[in-house]
Amino acid sequence: MAVTAGFREYALEQLGRHAPGAKARAMFGGVSISTNEGTFALIDEDVVYLKGDARNRDEYLAAGWPPFRPFGSEGSAMGYYAVPGELLEDAESLAPWVLLAREAAQRAPKKKPRTS
Repeated sequence: MAVTAGFREYALEQLGRHAPGAKARAMFGGVSISTNEGTFALIDEDVVYLKGDARNRDEYLAAGWPPFRPFGSEGSAMGYYAVPGELLEDAESLAPWVLLAREAAQRAPKKKPRTS
């Protein structure tokens, strides 16, 4: 689970075009991308994954986007789907997919603050 610095900046720039205020944060060797709405993307091994949920997962699967499997092909899948590299380069075509991911982030349960 590694992300090169150059790819991290490139992905944040591309996603940020459609998610103002997007921020990257290191997470378990990868990177999470979030806005005030929540985490809508992950980066692992220089691949961007967008957030899916019960309402939009079929759109990602129909497009042929594989799910993120942090523990290899035999491990369980997470609710994030791999963005094809050529789509990441096409800001206009990327826009509706980022919107789907941001909407999924908004619907996700929010973590409760820790109490002492």
